[in-house]
Amino acid sequence: MAEDGQGGKLDVGLLISADSHVMEAPDFWAKALPAGMRSKAPVYGDSKKENPFQGHEGAREAALRVTEMAKDGVSGEVLYPTRALHQFGMEDVELQEACFKVYNDWLLEYCAVAPERLFGVACISAFRIKEAIKEMERCKKLGMKGIMIWQAPPDAMGFDTHHHDPLFEAAEALDMPVSLHILTGAPYKPGWDALAKPPVEFQNFVINDKLHHAVKTLIDMIVSGTFDRFPKLNVITVENEVSWQPFVIWQMEKYAGKKYRSDYAMKLKPSEYFKRNLYTTFFNDPAAGELIEKWGPDTWMWSNDYPHPNSTWPNSRDVIRRDLGHLPEAIRAKVIRETVARLYSLPKILPLAGL
Repeated sequence: MAEDGQGGKLDVGLLISADSHVMEAPDFWAKALPAGMRSKAPVYGDSKKENPFQGHEGAREAALRVTEMAKDGVSGEVLYPTRALHQFGMEDVELQEACFKVYNDWLLEYCAVAPERLFGVACISAFRIKEAIKEMERCKKLGMKGIMIWQAPPDAMGFDTHHHDPLFEAAEALDMPVSLHILTGAPYKPGWDALAKPPVEFQNFVINDKLHHAVKTLIDMIVSGTFDRFPKLNVITVENEVSWQPFVIWQMEKYAGKKYRSDYAMKLKPSEYFKRNLYTTFFNDPAAGELIEKWGPDTWMWSNDYPHPNSTWPNSRDVIRRDLGHLPEAIRAKVIRETVARLYSLPKILPLAGL
C-alpha cells in the first residue's frame, strides 16, 4: 500500500474513469426498436440473475449510479455499453444502425441525469460511412463526447483500406475521439460466448486472440498512413490493457523504415504516432505503473471498468495506490484524471461529497 511519507494512505485525489459501462436491459431493443424491426431485435438473459456483480442497479438506472460511483471514489466516468458491444458483429446493416441509434438515445437520457459526471460515447455502425457520419454529427450536437466503432472490422473494410477515411475526416473536424473497444467487430457475432470455450481455447482467446485484434488494428492504421492523412485524429484502444504496448512499439520501430524497406507510407516513426494520435485505457494492469513514465505519460488513461466482473470497483483507490502510488504526482494526475479530461474536453468535475 502506497503511503504519503508520513505513514498515512496516499491521497489519490480526483478520479475520472476513462472506461466504465452501462448495462442495457435484456429486452431493451425489443421495446425500443421501430415496430417493424422488433421481431429481429436481440434479446439477452438477465445478467442480474446470471452475474450479481453486473446486476448493480446504477449500471441500469442513472439516478442510482452516482451513489455507486461514490463507493468507488470516482467522480466522473466515460461510458460505454455492455450488450451493444457484441452488436458490432451483426451482419444485418440496417438492424445494427437501428440498434445503435436507440441505444445512443437512451444513453443520452442516462447521462442527462448527471451531465457533470457522466459522459457518453456513441455507438456507430461503420458499414455505410455516410450514415455513420450522420449519426456521429447528430450525437455530437446532442452532447456525446466521442464515438465507438468496431475494433475488428471485416477484412474488406479493414483499417488498412480507405473505407473509414470519410468518417475519420469528419471525426477529426468535429473533434470526436474514435474508440475501438475490445470484443467488437466481425469475430464477435451476437450470441458469441468466450466462457463456453474449453480451458485451452479460452486462455488462448483471452490472451492471444483479443490482443491480436488490438495490435493488428494499430499496425494497419499506422503503416497504411491513416494518421498522416488525419494528423489530428484521436483514436483510443479501450480495455485492451497497456503493458504490451512498449514491445509492439519497439518491434514496429525495428522493422520500419529504410533499414528493411523504403516503401512504407509513414511520415513519422511509429512511436511518434503513439504519442500524437493514440490513447489507451487500462484498469487492472500492474505492469503499467512501471512503464508509464517512459511510454505513456500523456496517453495512457486509468479506468475502473464498472460494473463488469474484472472491475476494480469498489476498491479502485487501493488499486491505484498499489500500482501507481510510486509515480510522481504530476504523472499520476495525468493518468487518473487530466488526460481523459483533456481528450474529451470535459467540463470541470468536482469531487463527490465525502471524497
